[in-house]
Amino acid sequence: MLRFTVIAAAVLSLGTAQAQTATPADLYGELFHQVQMRRLFADGKTFVDATPKRPPAQIMAEYRAHARFSDAELKRFVTARFDVPSEAPPPPPSKARPPISQHIATLWPVLTRQPETPPVGSSALPLDKPYVVPGGRFREMYYWDSYFTMLGLAQDGRDDLIEAMTDDFGGLIDRYGRIPNGTRTYYLSRSQPPFFYLMVGLSDRSDPAVFKRRVDQMRREHAFWMHGEDGLKPGAASARVVRLPDGSILNRYWDDRDTPRDESWREDILTAREVNRPAAEVFRDLRAGAESGWDFSARWLADGKTLKTIETTAIVPVDLNSLMYGVERAIAEACDELKDRDCVRDFARRADDRRAAIDRWLWNPERGVYLDYQWRERRPTGIVSAAALYPLFTGAASQKQANVVAQVVWDQLLAPGGIRTTGQTTGQQWDAPNGWAPLQWVAVRGLRAYGEDALAEQIARRWLATVTREYQASGKMLEKYDIEEARPGGGGEYPLQDGFGWTNGVTQALLALYPAA
Repeated sequence: MLRFTVIAAAVLSLGTAQAQTATPADLYGELFHQVQMRRLFADGKTFVDATPKRPPAQIMAEYRAHARFSDAELKRFVTARFDVPSEAPPPPPSKARPPISQHIATLWPVLTRQPETPPVGSSALPLDKPYVVPGGRFREMYYWDSYFTMLGLAQDGRDDLIEAMTDDFGGLIDRYGRIPNGTRTYYLSRSQPPFFYLMVGLSDRSDPAVFKRRVDQMRREHAFWMHGEDGLKPGAASARVVRLPDGSILNRYWDDRDTPRDESWREDILTAREVNRPAAEVFRDLRAGAESGWDFSARWLADGKTLKTIETTAIVPVDLNSLMYGVERAIAEACDELKDRDCVRDFARRADDRRAAIDRWLWNPERGVYLDYQWRERRPTGIVSAAALYPLFTGAASQKQANVVAQVVWDQLLAPGGIRTTGQTTGQQWDAPNGWAPLQWVAVRGLRAYGEDALAEQIARRWLATVTREYQASGKMLEKYDIEEARPGGGGEYPLQDGFGWTNGVTQALLALYPAA
């Protein structure tokens, strides 16, 4: 019964999710379910990125005309009616091994895409200006990835792409009221960590009209994250907001749908079958984990070990709330430039209230570190992670807190090849032994802001050595790295990808701070 319940829920959810357009699961129903569950394509993302050669309604009529299909027949049916993407060829590895910064500069044109109007039935969302993709299976523009990519674009003088991508993200807010996880219809029900305000900070602010438009977009995005706060009672949650017992408001990750992710349909259904709770709750928590960008991590697991215990929506995360503090402070400062006093008062108050709530609910003085909070059970989760550095990155920490956090990082998170994601080894890709470029940047910038320069330099130089070692060995820039054993990273739902947008960007930015000795 699960498959029919799932499909019906997917269709019904169209009427309730905000600013939705039909996803492949909505359009192709049972056909979609069969393609994904039979695993006709090794990667669940392949079919959802396929482009129909004829109207979806006609494809479904032709599908229903057949009583049943073997796997081979179904694959022939699909490939005759869809342009199915092949794995995007990775950027060619550099044989000559020029300096890594020079190699990265040559990758920007390889990873840049021009705007196109998606054909009817495609899952692609339209964009107005050129943009940079991460690479590999990630054929579209992604939200939080792009900020870290932009760091490298700034170093290489590609202000044109920074402006274009900032406009593209602003256009998504104008069109959908949010920035989706990525520019596909199946990502519209969720966002990702809110880095748009930092993209605006990288962009040109000389045109008052453009600046005001972008500030208005920042405010609209903030409203998206805060939707449901009005009238919320202490100890309750609505969408992405949680009201704590003292009445303060913090945020959590969420997704407007509670069905399997289109791009991980089979994996999500199989996970839900192992859990003794409603499948819709499991799907929502999996989707919320994807909104976090940490998909997946011990941070979201009730037992800290297995995916079937995922409880993302029960967690108030350190990183999200630190970023929201940064958003609120940035809006207040921008409104001050625009002479909008009411806006300044509102967002300055919001930022002050959030910082106090972070101190009360996420700061753990006994352990000297910021910890995620399980709001339903009213306790810290206990998982020490690189997210603890986000309050330093956004300025939400006090000097004393920053100094104490730095000692925890020295003792628990500093690895031979950079900063650990968590200390847990779960097989999930956002746990040990993997290290990720964005977290290295957050750590370095946050520590430098509080005078912890020695630790910042250790993280940066260890990470640069990790990336450079692999580049010298293979000519590739990877999505993630094993920072314990100095080799390519592993784990997760898909093979290791190379390209790679945010690794390129962070590497260029760190090389600017710490040139090779």
